[in-house]
Amino acid sequence: MNHLTIGKVLEELKEVESPFLEVFKHGSLVVEMYQPDKVDLQSPHTRDEVYIIAAGSGAFVHNEVMKRVEKGDFLFVPAGDEHRFVDFSNDFSTWVLFYGPEGGE
Repeated sequence: MNHLTIGKVLEELKEVESPFLEVFKHGSLVVEMYQPDKVDLQSPHTRDEVYIIAAGSGAFVHNEVMKRVEKGDFLFVPAGDEHRFVDFSNDFSTWVLFYGPEGGE
């Protein structure tokens, strides 16, 4: 069994020079923690992706449609879609789950 806590993972993320930290991998599933600093510089990904907001709040732009998001929200982004977080709080962080084949399911 793997048990990850937000607090522990965010402490580990502080030790790297990246807003992303890979924390789990099994088969096609890769789990990361993401904590952007002022600006989300993501570009479209090659695999399907799920976000679960871990802390804070903000807005999510997906294919030019913006929605408010907060702790606990679930977001799905198909492979290749434009997306980014904007207007997020200083404590914003999100679990990121990549899965499936390149190009999406």
